[in-house]
Amino acid sequence: MATATAAATRSLLTHAMQAPRPTLPDVERLSSRVIRILGGNPGKFTLQGTNTYLIGRGPSRILIDTGEGKPAWATTLASVLASENASLEAVIVTHWHPDHVGGIADARWISPGTTVYKNQPREGEEDIADGQRFTVDGATLRAFHSPGHTTDHMALVLEEEDAMFTGDNVLGHGTSVFEDLATYVDSLRRMGQAVGGRGYPGHGPVIEDCRAKIGEYIRHREMREKEVLEVLGRGAEGEALTSMDLVHIIYQDVPENLHFAAARGVVQVLGKLTAEGKLYHDEDAMTWCLNRKSTL
Repeated sequence: MATATAAATRSLLTHAMQAPRPTLPDVERLSSRVIRILGGNPGKFTLQGTNTYLIGRGPSRILIDTGEGKPAWATTLASVLASENASLEAVIVTHWHPDHVGGIADARWISPGTTVYKNQPREGEEDIADGQRFTVDGATLRAFHSPGHTTDHMALVLEEEDAMFTGDNVLGHGTSVFEDLATYVDSLRRMGQAVGGRGYPGHGPVIEDCRAKIGEYIRHREMREKEVLEVLGRGAEGEALTSMDLVHIIYQDVPENLHFAAARGVVQVLGKLTAEGKLYHDEDAMTWCLNRKSTL
């Protein structure tokens, strides 16, 4: 039987992968200083496509992320810059994933001499320090190191709007994946304290209340930890389960073809709870059980 929480709460994983997604235009002006250009790469994990953002009001602009290098995106970016009578002063990449860095060469071709910034830079890129500011006419961006989705992940605070470009740590639709749960939750908490306005995510529509959405993400992660502890706590002392055993119980309301994706998150929860001393992990059997001593 699924836990009471699971029975009462529809999985956000299902919501992300199955629920109808709002249609987003290829280009949309979201504020006087933010234009979103879709990457032209819609999919199960990229949602409507990767969001790239043109920032500023004057002849020099900043581009946040570059999609995965689809020719249609490059054509659209060039068209928007021409209509704005602007060029790129800088490209800022939120993290290393291919659907965010794939269009860097196109951006450099469209605006020769553009400087590319990225935390943990590769050859030809400049590093980004936490708190570093980038300024163009009408916009000031402040880098906010927020590892979790990836170790190099950078969010960006748009100071004039008290808004944040959340990268892939927080999406406009459903939940995100992460490399390290404890680090990810810590980043979410700090992100929620940093801004009070909108969120401009790496995928999906604008988040009108970024702080509220981040709170929702944190509660969802806490819910998953509680579910794992509840399931393992119902068994006899020392009874152990594999990660897929837990997925089959906790995600009963999720189609089986999504269980493998769900298992990645469960393994992260198990690792965090084990590090905290709440679980015991049998590495040979690949099972986990409740550490009863931790509750004494």
